[in-house]
Amino acid sequence: MDRLLKQARSSGSLNLSNRSLREVPNEVYKNLEVVGEDEKWWEGVELQKLILAHNELEVLREDVKNLTMLSILNISHNKLSSLPAAIGELSLLKSLDVSFNSLTCIPEDIGSLTSLVKLDCSNNLLNELPHSLGNCIDLMELKATNNSIAKLPDELAKCLKLIKVDIEGNKLTIIPENILRCWTILTEFNAAKNLLTTFPDSIGVLTKLIRLDFHQNKILLIPSSIMGCCSLAEFYMGTNMLSSLPEELGALSRLGTLDLHSNQLKEFPVEACKLQLSVLDLSNNSLSSLPPEIGNMTSLRKLLLNGNPIRTIRSSLVSGPTLALLKYLRSRLSSTAEAPGSSSSPIKVDVIAKATRLSLSSKELSLSGLGLTTVPSTVWETDEVVKVDLSRNSITELPNEMTTCSSLQVLILSGNKITQWPGVILSSLPSLSSLKLDNNPLSKKVTDRCRNWTPILAACH
Repeated sequence: MDRLLKQARSSGSLNLSNRSLREVPNEVYKNLEVVGEDEKWWEGVELQKLILAHNELEVLREDVKNLTMLSILNISHNKLSSLPAAIGELSLLKSLDVSFNSLTCIPEDIGSLTSLVKLDCSNNLLNELPHSLGNCIDLMELKATNNSIAKLPDELAKCLKLIKVDIEGNKLTIIPENILRCWTILTEFNAAKNLLTTFPDSIGVLTKLIRLDFHQNKILLIPSSIMGCCSLAEFYMGTNMLSSLPEELGALSRLGTLDLHSNQLKEFPVEACKLQLSVLDLSNNSLSSLPPEIGNMTSLRKLLLNGNPIRTIRSSLVSGPTLALLKYLRSRLSSTAEAPGSSSSPIKVDVIAKATRLSLSSKELSLSGLGLTTVPSTVWETDEVVKVDLSRNSITELPNEMTTCSSLQVLILSGNKITQWPGVILSSLPSLSSLKLDNNPLSKKVTDRCRNWTPILAACH
């Protein structure tokens, strides 16, 4: 200890971490008063940095006020239940770390620390933050995770220099709009694992925000003002109660990570497919289909979809490599975006997607009168559908992939342009009991063959 204190008198820095200390040695509070005979007292330096972390300290004495030149104080990972009011007399203190203690409150005297830049009071037993904290106008980083804070003091609106705020793991039910509007240079904001039910509408003023984490709350809606966060690169909204997403999400041109897992989303907006994402987590939602436009998100390296009732895409594709799924979605986009030969009536992908969603409960897929020239892939990738209506289109033949429709019982092809008897495909449909081929240009020879085919219940002519 004598050696360390001697070094501290020459360097201004003292590290007493991990020494099983039950109390701060008295010599620390009066370091320059215990100069050794072999030292030149006039060369002594006041303590500027004191680290007491990872000990068993239960008390920090009022004598700490004697360390008037202190700029860094770390007393984390101890057993402190309170802080002395004298801590407010450390007027040059810039960094204070009191995390991982048993503090039930922080004295209002902390408001006298006008030079304070960083405060970490995480992992304590705090019910609130001191109102005087608003007087620390140079504060840039505030970390108060894993406490029981239910409300942020309005005075925090005066801390205009805040860059990082981490209040994860508390009991907050609301983020005051007036406070958020004042944190205009904020780059990181973490309010995960709270009790928030609403998303602050004023979030749009945070144009410098890079990382936003609101996961594990009870938020129902993301406001359209999110588009104002033009610098946002990481957005975490997993484990909330979102049922829809705003179209404005697509305006976040710098977004690279979007985490929406464990919500109640029924669809992913086409507008958001403009994003240049690297990671998109949609796992454990209520998605029954995906917009093919996701296939154009070529920057995606990880697309998570497990835990969704998606029946319009083969499960092997859903759980397989992201690049393979993107390639498949692009193929669907190109094949269904517009019907060849009928440019005046383009087929909207969402019409097919809506019909597919309806088929999940009715087991019937109706794609009648859409001007289709080919059978869309959704027909053979929709599990358990028993009836498919493709009437009044311009289909000329059935694709081989339809042989996988093992549950299909009724197939309606009336009013198309089929000329050849699709016998090979039809014979591969074990459950098919009803086929309608009327109003197709089938030859008389083909029609005669139809009449001899047992499952046919409707005439072909």
